[in-house]
Amino acid sequence: MNRILSGVPQFLIFLFLVTLTRTGMMAQETPSTKPSLRDVVGINHINSIYHLTEEDYINEGADRILELGSRVIKLIIRDHLEKYYSFNSEWPEITSLVQAAETPIFQKVFAKPFTTYVLMTFTPGHDIHYFTNGMTAEDVERERKACYDFTRYLLTRYKGTGKTFVLQNWEGDWVLTPPPLDMEKKPDPKAIQGMIDWLNARQDGVQQARDEVGMEGVRVFHAAEVNLVEKAWLGHPTVTNDVLPKTHCDLYSYSAYDTMAQSEEKFRKALNYLEEKSPDSAAFGSKNIYVGEFGWPENLVGEEKRAEMIRYTVETSLELGARYILFWELYCDGLKAPVEGRPIGNADMAGNWLLRPDGTKSAAWNYFEALYKNDDAINK
Repeated sequence: MNRILSGVPQFLIFLFLVTLTRTGMMAQETPSTKPSLRDVVGINHINSIYHLTEEDYINEGADRILELGSRVIKLIIRDHLEKYYSFNSEWPEITSLVQAAETPIFQKVFAKPFTTYVLMTFTPGHDIHYFTNGMTAEDVERERKACYDFTRYLLTRYKGTGKTFVLQNWEGDWVLTPPPLDMEKKPDPKAIQGMIDWLNARQDGVQQARDEVGMEGVRVFHAAEVNLVEKAWLGHPTVTNDVLPKTHCDLYSYSAYDTMAQSEEKFRKALNYLEEKSPDSAAFGSKNIYVGEFGWPENLVGEEKRAEMIRYTVETSLELGARYILFWELYCDGLKAPVEGRPIGNADMAGNWLLRPDGTKSAAWNYFEALYKNDDAINK
């Protein structure tokens, strides 16, 4: 049996030791709001390529995540939602974030007992790289207004529910340098300034709505996500080095594949470097970092290696006070190799999953399930 399962009793010791860290995570709030791991360690559910029930795809996945034990889910909200959630789902043409949130599918998932929704958010009508050509005054105002309207809606509609919504971009270093993806590509200075203006406009819209409406039993925050932190500490132009220091976001997210796949030491260094480069925020102070994505394909590295990577990523993130730790993902989004037609076997897939196409549970599912249960036992 791999370490991720045979080491389950060690969780009791480890989780007890990180309790002090988690108490300090909510420094801007009262000590009584120390979060459960169910409210910190969450699951991505975006753009997978199979389904297991006849329920609409978002809510099918949401129910499985609740069954697992997490109360934190990450989704995408933008136009063309049929590209990301196609199974058993009908989507209108989306022209605003508020309209997307008011669709029956999002209304249903937002009514479920999640405490936090991390939403990969892009304003409808724009390519996700559009700011790389520079932001005009009209672009800035349009982006600010879209995030203002969406935040105001969430603060009003979900007042008193205790829910938190975090609006974020997708992997910023890839967005800063449009396709094809290339680790060696240097971002254009105009693109760097465009991203600074874009992120600040989004934050300004969220902040204005909070100032006007207040956060009464509901919270909305804005985050900027990066994904090439190793490249940053080696001194290359990146979002971490060249964009983040000139922003004023509530939170900063790390899509962590570049280091977590190498070693615990490199992943730890990356989180510390990101925290150093990220400006403090009024809401969270200096502890305003989270892990927006982590994971690795089981069918490419094997169950045991994957288990070890998951374990040290979660433990290191908790130790360093990450606000959220979001696993990629519930169902796999990639093939191991091209196939004709719909994949019908587990072996066709790369293995970014908790639940496989045949419905069986992975070791990663068992790990997270044990994590939540052991945390509950400690905190009774």
